This record gives sequence, structure tokens and C-alpha cells, in this order.
Amino acid sequence: MKNLCITLGDPCGLGPELVCRHFTEHPPLEGERLLLIGPKLALDRELERLGAPAFFSVLKSPEALLEQEAGAYLYEPPQLARLGFPLGKAVVEGGLAAGVSLDAAIETLKAGICHGLLTCPLNKAMLQKAGFAFPGHTEFLAEKLGVGRDNVCMHLCGHDPENPQAPMLRVSLATTHPPLCDVPGMISRERILRCLRLTAAFTARLGLDAPIAVCGLNPHAGESGCIGSEEGKTIIPAIEAARAEGMNVEGPFPGDTIFHFAARGQYSAVLAMYHDQGLAPLKLAHFSQAVNVTLGLPYPRTSPDHGTGYDIAGTGKASTESFHSALDMVRLLTERQDG
Repeated sequence: MKNLCITLGDPCGLGPELVCRHFTEHPPLEGERLLLIGPKLALDRELERLGAPAFFSVLKSPEALLEQEAGAYLYEPPQLARLGFPLGKAVVEGGLAAGVSLDAAIETLKAGICHGLLTCPLNKAMLQKAGFAFPGHTEFLAEKLGVGRDNVCMHLCGHDPENPQAPMLRVSLATTHPPLCDVPGMISRERILRCLRLTAAFTARLGLDAPIAVCGLNPHAGESGCIGSEEGKTIIPAIEAARAEGMNVEGPFPGDTIFHFAARGQYSAVLAMYHDQGLAPLKLAHFSQAVNVTLGLPYPRTSPDHGTGYDIAGTGKASTESFHSALDMVRLLTERQDG
């Protein structure tokens, strides 16, 4: 039996609402155990608003999950039991809950209790104010799972739970959140090659065999060296090295055209050089259904591709599509992680 862990993220935001709205309508799958980690108060508050009964049982420890039948369970870390979490507010308590819950989730993965992780949104500033010195989920997980920040790749994708192989934009990022002026200096042959390896493994796990496209850094992919030198010095050598390893990789392509073809299924994924180059087209196409996947971790990890949504938390206005897609994706990757 596969066990999945779901952290509530910042309980002042959308996480508890998304979890409650989804599972009151869609119970856990047959033969599946789900371990929710976070403050019970946040779930109780949302269930009261929905007028719905609890869909989970409370466990005293994560290890107790292994003794349970299929279903949904909640573990509340003791540090969170007496705290308040004002709905729709960015407060340190929300960052503390997100960090403590993520720490507990990581321990369940390392102990073999859970096999995959879905993380609900957190507030990066509140996480850091609560004493967790990480820019966000990706770096937190990479370091605590012993991989290191430089050995993971941030990937976002449209995902249809009814048809996982449907033509969608799937975008990996060579860099994540640096200032734009720092990006050229961060682009290296090794970084690009590492992201291509991880992206190729991910698309293969999804059963996709179309090529991976690589974006240039400069307009028109450098125009044969007339508009910058990064393509010739760095990106093309990385593509050639990837091909030498047997990967089906093409490029570099101009960023203003390649996503048109990728969205129609000509490419299984695109490697973009920087955040907005890749995520602007992805969010235009898949704003309400995109999934964040961390490539390179020893365990599958996904997240809805949106933030805490303090302004609409607890109102029922938020779409649950991205959460649903993230849950389906972590289920899919967990099933196939040994394959």
C-alpha cells in the first residue's frame, strides 16, 4: 500500500480549504493512506464553514499510520496545538506551522512511512521569519533530504488527471528566482545538462517520447552570435553533451516561438533559462491547473502552482483544479517511482 503525505502549508492561507473541499467531495482512493500534517484548528474551521463532517482521523504520531486501514489521517505536530492562525493574515505563526509540518513530512519520507509528498502553499517571508532559512519549499526539501540545492530542478506543468499524456506545456527552469541581471552568470553547461537529465527522466516516467526543447537566453536565441554569446558558448555545448548521452534534445530555440509548438505536443517539455521566460506562457495556458514538481529529489513531490491566496482564503472562491492535478501527479509519480 502506498502512503502519501500532504502538508497544509500556511494554515492562514488556502491550504486547509483546498484539502477540505477536495476530500469532502473525493475520498481517498481504495487502498490508499493519506497523512495530513498541520494544525487541526485550520481544518476544523474550514469543515465548519462547509457544514461537512471530518473526513480524517487523528493520529498521535506519524508512525501510527502504518497500523491503519486505507483512509485519511491527520498528525498535528505538538508545537502547533496551542497556536492561533488568523485566516487570511500573513503572520509568523503561519510560517512556523508550514516549516514544522514540512520538517515532520520529511521525516516520514526518510523513515519509509510515506512514499510521496504534496505540499500546500506557504509564505516564504513568514517561513523565514519563523526561523527557517530557506527561500521556499524546493530549497528546504533539497537540503533536508540530502540532495543539495544545486542538484534539483524546478518544473511546472499543465496536467490533466484524466489524460496525463495530453498535449500540455511542461517547463523546467535552469534558474529559479534570481534577479534577472544575475541569470547570464548562472547559466552553465553543467547546470543545463543536469536539468536536461532530470527533465528527460521525468518525461520518460510520464510515458512521453517527444523531444525536449531548449530555449536560448537571448532574443532570437542569439541570432548566431549577433545578440549575445551564451548560446554558442554554453547552451549549444550542453545540448550536444545531452545528445551524446542519448537524450532526445533540440534547440536552442527563441523563447517567443517555441512554446507555441510545445503546447501542441511537438515537444514533451521545454527547458527555459529563467523564471518568467518559462512560466509566463505556462500560466497563460494552464493558470488554474498547473502543478509544481521538484525534479531530483529521492521522493516524488508536487504542489499546486499558486500561493497562499490570503485574500480569498476561506471564501470558497479558489479553484481546486491545481490541487487536484497536484494530487493526481504525486499519485502517478509514486506508482511509477520504482519503474
